[in-house]
Amino acid sequence: MADLSEERLGELIALLAPPPEGWIEAATELPRARSAIDQLIGLANRDQQAREAILADLEQALRGAGVEPRPQLMDRLRLGLAEL
Repeated sequence: MADLSEERLGELIALLAPPPEGWIEAATELPRARSAIDQLIGLANRDQQAREAILADLEQALRGAGVEPRPQLMDRLRLGLAEL
């Protein structure tokens, strides 16, 4: 890649179209979702009844943690629980 100055990089970035709204929303929600999933997995690791309840209704577990239960997040939670 050519050696570009910060000024030129700024000019090139300014030419880009703004990201789709969904990308911005997802990027904003992701850290909170990861934290909620880690907390749910930790709880499931400490408490068998909690683990069974989370597994029985992944959507509700995520909602209860304040996260919109998107398919990718439910998959990540399911995978994390399977690794226990």
